[in-house]
Amino acid sequence: MRYLLLISADESRVDDVVDGDGLRAFRAWLDDLLARGVLTAHEGLHPSHTATTVRVRCDEVLLTDGPFIEAKDQIGGFAIIEVADLDAAIEVAAGHPASRFGQIEIRPVRTP
Repeated sequence: MRYLLLISADESRVDDVVDGDGLRAFRAWLDDLLARGVLTAHEGLHPSHTATTVRVRCDEVLLTDGPFIEAKDQIGGFAIIEVADLDAAIEVAAGHPASRFGQIEIRPVRTP
């Protein structure tokens, strides 16, 4: 089954964790998933202030700079994995270094 991992945390902490040790931990996690053949995609995102949120109300396109929901924690990246079940997805998510200071939301991916 495919799962989307939404990786989010307090953006103000990014510089604290994306240093030598944090980068090595992330690389080890990524290399493990690649070796196991369960990683379909993984992408990091630019900071939330670069976002544009689109809503359509009464046929009017409304744009908001940045994320629509104001919160300290923002989505910083995502991964798509293919594993046997939710327990396996939880194990993968718990291994992501960001789970130590942020959170990983796991969502099953719909199949067409």
